[in-house]
Amino acid sequence: MVRQNRDGIFPFILLATAATAEDQLTCASSFSRRKEQSQQALFKHPLKKSGDRIKIGYLSPDFRNHALGHLIVELFERHDRTRFSITGYSYGPDDGSLLRKRLFKAFDNVVDMRSLSDTDAAQRIYDDGVDILIDLAGYTSDVRMGILAYRPAPIQISFLGYPGTTGASFIDYIIADRFIIPKDQEKFYSEKVVCLLDCYQPNDTHRQIAERMPTRKDCDLPEQGFVYCCFNANYKITPQVFDIWMRLLQKVPSSVLWLFESNNSVKENLRQKAQRCGINPDRVIFAPKMAPSEHLARHQLADLFLDTVPINAHTTASDAIWSGLPVLTCVGSTFAGRVAGSLLKAADLPELITYSLEEYEALALQLAQNPEQLSAIRQKLEQTRLLMPLFDIEKYTRNIEKAYNNMWNIWQSGSGHKEFTIS
Repeated sequence: MVRQNRDGIFPFILLATAATAEDQLTCASSFSRRKEQSQQALFKHPLKKSGDRIKIGYLSPDFRNHALGHLIVELFERHDRTRFSITGYSYGPDDGSLLRKRLFKAFDNVVDMRSLSDTDAAQRIYDDGVDILIDLAGYTSDVRMGILAYRPAPIQISFLGYPGTTGASFIDYIIADRFIIPKDQEKFYSEKVVCLLDCYQPNDTHRQIAERMPTRKDCDLPEQGFVYCCFNANYKITPQVFDIWMRLLQKVPSSVLWLFESNNSVKENLRQKAQRCGINPDRVIFAPKMAPSEHLARHQLADLFLDTVPINAHTTASDAIWSGLPVLTCVGSTFAGRVAGSLLKAADLPELITYSLEEYEALALQLAQNPEQLSAIRQKLEQTRLLMPLFDIEKYTRNIEKAYNNMWNIWQSGSGHKEFTIS
């Protein structure tokens, strides 16, 4: 449909398909064009005096018990308040969670925008004098791109919430890293690409792993046997990847596949598919939702996390690595399909990055059949977890602040917006 120039296709839908980066750009550009036509920029942005603190605004519906909130909260807490002032613009629900309270406490100011129209929300951001507005949602379910279409800030960025281009003329930059967006792929992004050192994804180093680790029996897992695990959202599971998993269960006796349970329909459908593949459906086991600390603890019962492609594990991959569970990924061709590879590179685990489904399947089998090899990887992960760049949030914060400062200096010089890399 995108290749036939059909309008109105929501860009998020393409992430779990075989769509190329070029397809995603075409779709996003078409979708955003409607906002650009109906909501033209309202505001002008004169240059400011040098020496003032840069005013940063983070715009999101997900300042709550949400994957994005878990990733980004410590970044907010560590921002240098002598150089930046930080405001959270929230338009999502109040879930009453401890994480929401922690997120709100981390900001200098919080503005609840749930009751504001896009026009009024943009006016508030402009009146607050925001220099750099960072959109943390993109084309997710609670998208409010209309706010950004009014151009309330001179610099507007897409970051973390949406793994792809917005295709929007009113978004100036996208934050990535060189693994996520190789140089030859930049042409498929409407934004100027800013590459951070190591990895584009921040992580919270205060995430608690419950002291009590559940038993295999507690989680309906067999007492013996290899446990392949994938806690990705179920929509990421394609027939091609699931077929690989079924072949692995055939080749590894007594092994099981442990999946996250999104809903009863998915549970029943995948078990039926397993049976059609000649696998006892009881070998496909589902993990229900639970508190974040308990969810992290149960990772330790699994032997190997199997990633999905064309859209990878993102927060779920960093959760597994933080919990000490090795993640095996296959690198895709788009931003969404390269995230786990970026995380593993920053975790100093390049040996778990594969570049074809054949290589991915072979290594998944090899690791199950060679416990010493897998044990060595787990030991390495345990010993280096707190030292790896992936979880060096202090260094990460300074790097992204360098990026913000560079963007601001470029703007103040009258040069508009330029691509650059933080090194």
